[in-house]
Amino acid sequence: MYDFNRSKYIPLEYKLRHTRRSLELIEKYGCGAVLHTKSTRLLRDLDLLVRINSKTKCVVQTTLTTYDENLCRIIEPNVSTTAERVKMLETLRDNGIPTVVWLTPILPFINDTEDNINGIIDCCVKSEVYGIICFDMELTLREGNREYFYAALDKSFPGLKERYIKTYAQSYDLPSPKNQELMTLLYRRCGENGIKTDINEIFAYLHRFEDKQSCRQLSLFDEL
Repeated sequence: MYDFNRSKYIPLEYKLRHTRRSLELIEKYGCGAVLHTKSTRLLRDLDLLVRINSKTKCVVQTTLTTYDENLCRIIEPNVSTTAERVKMLETLRDNGIPTVVWLTPILPFINDTEDNINGIIDCCVKSEVYGIICFDMELTLREGNREYFYAALDKSFPGLKERYIKTYAQSYDLPSPKNQELMTLLYRRCGENGIKTDINEIFAYLHRFEDKQSCRQLSLFDEL
């Protein structure tokens, strides 16, 4: 499989067409593809994704973390909203393209609620995603992006930065206080709906090449 991760579906791609040209080469030489994007611009290349998937396997991954559209626009202001990405997943489903959702990061005290997680899972069930990747209900902060994140909190969630500092200090891992119960909820609901959650199993699926056009092996006694 060719891991075409974090596909560059920026607005300029409509002019440059680098991603489409890459997909054309992948389709031409019979390679598989795994893409990851938060942009519904990916659907411009649906014809190529379908052709790639008809020969081997083309998997599209996207990130869903925030069911509420208004909150999504605050947390992820420069990408397609959750509802728009879910419509993309449904279109891919209707065209036989397998999909995987990344449920990360989950922001403590912001979107770490049962209603939010249930809403995201409902979307995944409806879209018939293959699997959901979630390491934990948490956020990670490195030096540099911590300052950026705290500035964003001050702008959109006044007073919440102080709660983060009090709870996590300078920690790299910021698990939700509800991590255990939300992970239990995720595993239970995905198990009930046939959605994979074993990360190793999902990664193995993403990297496994499948040749859908190969013929059966001929024996010495078959007529050519």
